Amino acid sequence: MAVSASTSTALPTAPPLRMTGRQRLLLTLLLGAQFMVAVDFSILNVALPEVGAGLGFSLANLQWIATAFALAAAGFTLLFGRLADLAGRKRTFIGGMAVLGASSLLGGLATSPEILLTARVLQGLATAAVTPTGLALLTTAFREGPLRERALGLNGALMSAGFTAGAILGGLLTSLLSWRWAFLINVPVAALVVALAPRTIADARPAVRPRLDVPGAVSVTGGLLLLVFGLTRAGEHGWTAPATLASLAAGAVLVAAFWSVEKRAAEPLVPTALLRRRTVVWGNTAGLVAFVTETSLVFLLTLYLQKVLGYSPLATGLAFGVLGLGTVLGGTLGGRVVGRHGTRATILAGGLVQAAATATLIALGTSHAWIALLLAATFAGGVGNMLMIVAFMVTATSGLSDADQGRATGIATMTQQIGITLGTPIMSTVVIASSTAADVLPGIRVAIGVNAALVVAGAVLAAASLRRSR
Repeated sequence: MAVSASTSTALPTAPPLRMTGRQRLLLTLLLGAQFMVAVDFSILNVALPEVGAGLGFSLANLQWIATAFALAAAGFTLLFGRLADLAGRKRTFIGGMAVLGASSLLGGLATSPEILLTARVLQGLATAAVTPTGLALLTTAFREGPLRERALGLNGALMSAGFTAGAILGGLLTSLLSWRWAFLINVPVAALVVALAPRTIADARPAVRPRLDVPGAVSVTGGLLLLVFGLTRAGEHGWTAPATLASLAAGAVLVAAFWSVEKRAAEPLVPTALLRRRTVVWGNTAGLVAFVTETSLVFLLTLYLQKVLGYSPLATGLAFGVLGLGTVLGGTLGGRVVGRHGTRATILAGGLVQAAATATLIALGTSHAWIALLLAATFAGGVGNMLMIVAFMVTATSGLSDADQGRATGIATMTQQIGITLGTPIMSTVVIASSTAADVLPGIRVAIGVNAALVVAGAVLAAASLRRSR
């Protein structure tokens, strides 16, 4: 009887090691959409002066072209991640891509600052819907194991490459055609995704649709909007400016209120049990550090290349192409490294590689010969940074049911977008405090050292805490 019982017990099947044809098609579609969204984050950076001149933006209001997008993209991520769980991820993803295409067309045809800013807000809202929903579709299409790790690695590589490609593409389009093509290039890509998605994406909506946690949605969306606005103001007007302090304080109060609301809600937007999971907390901590440090390093090296070496915006964008190659390599290897050594070891190793590469940049000088060190260090640092990001994504979305994937990927996307927003004002403050009136290079060197130290501290702390959680 014992033998019979043991042979009749179903054993868990191992995750498959190869993708099916449908999975490959789905992955291609989702990665293409995420790459397009990543390009949108940076494609207008080098084109801002041209946009301002073309539409009559004042110098003081030019930053709103970037800020309007960042506020919407970061502020509504958690809300749209949850709405996708309730209304259906397939529907939310397709709707978001349609809005992204339409808003890009509106931006490309804009004839006034008001129309352009409306387009940027709509692009940000579409990004807040597409990014967490696309990630949730990806994680539910691949079971935990090698295939999911590989898919998340490719996703991270293409998103990071998208940030770099955006800077290069923005410079090329602006120089050769017009800044309007920085918007219009999205339209055919979005149309293709919307056309293919209905036949490619399989999605099941919940049989019983729970109610939306309106107080939680209002408090977290308002809190994130105020925090991102405060961080943006800090980069422009300083951390002690009244508007900066008021926005950050009000944002912190609303986020604290969100936590209190979620503890009492019958159907919370994000259960506090999920927010207390060590994998969610420390995975997102590692991700926040990775995005804060790498995006702010791009800012620091942009200052160095343009203010110290005298590079043009287009030449600066091309120089960062080597960083893009490093992130693509890191993303390609990330899934295998996680599968072989685990997320904790990958976070630690990736962080240490990134920190070591960044620390060598403290030696940068005024000679153009230093470009060789910059290219080598950014390539190696890009590999390490992407290993850290892949491990963060795997950690923050593992061990959860499919029903919670929208929430988990919403948190991960929020972490990414806040990290992108937070890094530049922090490093800008360090540069200003450490530079002289005639020379910005000392401030850049100090900020690079702070950047490297943050990577080490974040990677070591996250890895140690994840080990304790086991």
